[in-house]
Amino acid sequence: MIKRPLSDKYFRWTIAVTTYVFLLLYGVLLIQWFKLETINAWADSAIHTLLLGIAVAIIAHNLGYYRPAKGKYLFVLCYSTVLTVIWIAVTTCWLKYFFKADHAYLQWLNAALPIHFLVAWLVITSMGLRALLMYDMAEQQEALERREATERLSREAELYKLRQQLQPHFLFNSLNSINALIVLRPQQAREMVLKLSDFLRGTLKREDQQWIALPEELQYLQWYLDIEKVRFGHRLSTEVTADENTQQLVMPPMLLQPVVENAIKYGLYDTTEAITITIKAWVQQDMLHVQVQNPYDSALQQPHQGTGFGLSSIRRRLYLLFARQDLLEVSSDDLIFTTLIKVPQPHDKSNHN
Repeated sequence: MIKRPLSDKYFRWTIAVTTYVFLLLYGVLLIQWFKLETINAWADSAIHTLLLGIAVAIIAHNLGYYRPAKGKYLFVLCYSTVLTVIWIAVTTCWLKYFFKADHAYLQWLNAALPIHFLVAWLVITSMGLRALLMYDMAEQQEALERREATERLSREAELYKLRQQLQPHFLFNSLNSINALIVLRPQQAREMVLKLSDFLRGTLKREDQQWIALPEELQYLQWYLDIEKVRFGHRLSTEVTADENTQQLVMPPMLLQPVVENAIKYGLYDTTEAITITIKAWVQQDMLHVQVQNPYDSALQQPHQGTGFGLSSIRRRLYLLFARQDLLEVSSDDLIFTTLIKVPQPHDKSNHN
């Protein structure tokens, strides 16, 4: 797998500082403990540690380009062993060339070969494993970011599709109503066309918004209700109330229209009586609660027939936004069908547009 080369500044500085400190400590150790001549000790320390730093940089750099999918730890062990063999051969040849007349030092150098090999192998291997872990973590983080970006795009696409599905659903009903009114009540037909224009213009303004303030959503809903009141006349009335502390709360746009459309459909379509749809908004447990209630005739319909595309789309939108299944509740009691929507508030409301 091809990945970027070693680019972590902290890791590069770790190699450089560790090499420098090791050079100093090893030089002092050779002088104080092994009683080597000063020039021999510092030359030995410089060659061993500097080449060891280069070997560590090589394995860390190359692991940034290639890491096998399987057996990567075995690969690091083998790679570090090969580098250690090369390192011990190069350093020994150089030191023997520089101090070929110093038999005492050459004798000590030959005796120290196993220790040099073991220490170098441990250093190269440990730094190689550390680099491997660093690259694996970076790769996992990149994969996580890509997956989150993909999921976010997919979620936004599905939300957009759900919103777009609602518009033709409502538009077809409105156009059918306008067609029916053109001959019998042309003035009301023209009024309905104007209100539909205002409604669709408001829809376009909200296409790119993930959140809108509750008063804006209620205004948008009022445009929709104005159109429906032209269709049904005196048979449809509404009561909309919102607590004062809800004015700054936000919600996804076009969330209430399918609920009210559902209430009109299952409250008016099967009766000739006038009905009142009640819409209330309040705050509870730091969440915006919006309740829509409409009467229904139990002799003509089952109340839960109203949980079709409109309510299912709302449930899906709420789940995509909040990953919760409990934010939409429907119930019926005393011939009143109730839909309750709960909207958790985003942490940063300043960016809700």
